[in-house]
Amino acid sequence: MRRSAIARNLLAFYVTVYVAILYFPVLLLPVFSFNSSATPKLPLTGFSFKWYESLATNSTMHSAAWNSLIVGISAAVLSTILGICAARAMTRYRFRGKGIATGLIMAPLVLPEIIIAISLLVVLLGLGLELSLMTVILGHLLICVPYSITVLVSGFEGFDPNMEAASRDLGETAWGTLTRITLPMLMPSIISSLLVTFTISLDEFILAFFLSGTEPTLPVYIWGQLRFAAKLPNVLALGSIMIAASLVMLTAAEIIRRRAEKKMGTGRQAEAQ
Repeated sequence: MRRSAIARNLLAFYVTVYVAILYFPVLLLPVFSFNSSATPKLPLTGFSFKWYESLATNSTMHSAAWNSLIVGISAAVLSTILGICAARAMTRYRFRGKGIATGLIMAPLVLPEIIIAISLLVVLLGLGLELSLMTVILGHLLICVPYSITVLVSGFEGFDPNMEAASRDLGETAWGTLTRITLPMLMPSIISSLLVTFTISLDEFILAFFLSGTEPTLPVYIWGQLRFAAKLPNVLALGSIMIAASLVMLTAAEIIRRRAEKKMGTGRQAEAQ
């Protein structure tokens, strides 16, 4: 019992230190964004919304935000469509080379992003393509698809394939089964995938930095503003907004995923009884 108590205390201490090191600097970001002084320092010299108000008239930032929105939505939709196809193949079929194919698709999760970015840049320029939002979308697909598959695989695993078989036995076509049975049952996982991949794309900097050309996204815009000390308060305000948006979307995705798992678990228990 004593060893168990010591282990719990050590674990609690470790978690506390880890969370403090990881999130304390992030928490300071919104605090300094409300500081009336242009210099981020404690104690605060005053409380002000002027840095947020200045963002409303920044046309360059608005253009970068629009670019991020286009890239994020495109990457989220395309990666979720590809993720549905890949997750279905991984959970419903057995075929030669399945493990190798799965490993290659998920490889961007562990490969250094700067290596991926440089490789894509060399390939795209070698093909004669101009750097634009389209090349950024292609780059974001590489890192968003693995996240989409991770979310959707759990959805397919919790979805009873006998429902699809029953639909086909009753005379429904494969397309009808997909649109009337499979996709509606997977909708919580699909929404979670869209939210997660959009958030990943919105926050991605390295790939966008190498592939965006003259159309910067928000992270690239923020990086450019950091060269000017006078722009730092605006960057803090914009960064705080992005953090809040990312937290909201990730929280919503997790809530939807858990509710879907709970619903499927309840359905399986009812069938067993």
